[in-house]
Amino acid sequence: MALAASHLHGIVAVAPTASSAAAGPRLQRTGFLRFNAGSPAPLATARRICCQSINSANVLGASSTASDESVPDPVVMIDQDSDRDATIVQLSFGDRLGALLDTMKALKDLGLDVTKGTVATDSAVTQTKFHIMRFGRKVEDPDMLERIRLTIINNLLKYHPESSEKLAMGEFFGIKPPEKKVDIDIATHVVVEDDGPNRSMLYIETADRPGLLLEIIKIIADTNIDVESAEIDTEGLVAKDKFHVSYRGAKLNSSLSQVLINCLRYYLRRPETDEDSY
Repeated sequence: MALAASHLHGIVAVAPTASSAAAGPRLQRTGFLRFNAGSPAPLATARRICCQSINSANVLGASSTASDESVPDPVVMIDQDSDRDATIVQLSFGDRLGALLDTMKALKDLGLDVTKGTVATDSAVTQTKFHIMRFGRKVEDPDMLERIRLTIINNLLKYHPESSEKLAMGEFFGIKPPEKKVDIDIATHVVVEDDGPNRSMLYIETADRPGLLLEIIKIIADTNIDVESAEIDTEGLVAKDKFHVSYRGAKLNSSLSQVLINCLRYYLRRPETDEDSY
């Protein structure tokens, strides 16, 4: 259920703590990305977002207009593991991040429920975090996850056009394309490791581009491997993704791991590296 405008009263300011940098506990199972079987869960009751200001312009940091500072690396993270019921989206752009309410509205326009939005400052980095749901549960559709990622990045480019020179998406949507040639300078790294007795962890680091998540999901699905959950990180020009995967309810053996690595390296069409392993 989409949040009514009356629920958007502002932003929670979260003071940094020693535990804020620690990763939350990982859930063992979070549901399949490949299949959405069964009827949708009942719509969750929208939770109120506690806020400080309703004027998104007031959220913009004064340093966002400083021209004598180097442009920080933008980071967009989509986390499926830390919350049982919601997808967590986290965005940071040094200390010049703003327009949080505009980002929440952009997500709402996708038909999503933003159940909580927070702002935290850790050292010189300002981070915003959204807990989002669709049909009363976390977002599992890969196509919608990619739309969420691109929506967040496009909103960042809108309010911080200087970020386009640090984002691979700046090549497609930004005002100033990145100086680095994304396809040439960034190699692909693929690693498969055990992640408990019944599943494996797939790590992928490659040059970012629109539709990358869908490409990766399709390659994995074509090898008949199930994706149980994912953490999708966009760090400037590079996508750093983690997928919990299994094959017929078991972890991948060495042969299937190598097949998956070879397929990903081939279809992502990036230079091979010596760091690929299984």
